Amino acid sequence: QVQLVESGGGLVQAGGSLRLSCAASGRTLSYYAMGWFRQAPGKEREFVAAISWSGGTTSYADSVKGRFTISRVRYQNTVSLQMNSLKPEDSAVYYCTASRARVGGRTAPEYDYWGQGTQVTVSS
Repeated sequence: QVQLVESGGGLVQAGGSLRLSCAASGRTLSYYAMGWFRQAPGKEREFVAAISWSGGTTSYADSVKGRFTISRVRYQNTVSLQMNSLKPEDSAVYYCTASRARVGGRTAPEYDYWGQGTQVTVSS
């Protein structure tokens, strides 16, 4: 069984930065794609970013492109999300996720494992 644990969430002012990290245990995820989703109150969970097993392919939601960067260290069970120029609309619970596929998709059903989430709040 895979466990994903997120960290790095918190409260930040608009324009600020946060770095989220996700650590996996229970199984090596070296050949898994990994991603981040988020969910704000009253809204559906939405795709944020994904990275392939090798780190060579990344994808981003249009709303975060150019501001967020997903990264991973190959053969390590961690993935990070650097978030810059944060906006109040980025406030949400952020979830780390992993997919058995080598390249992650943009929809939640494509992912097999989920963390518990970490809260990000951006004040205006």
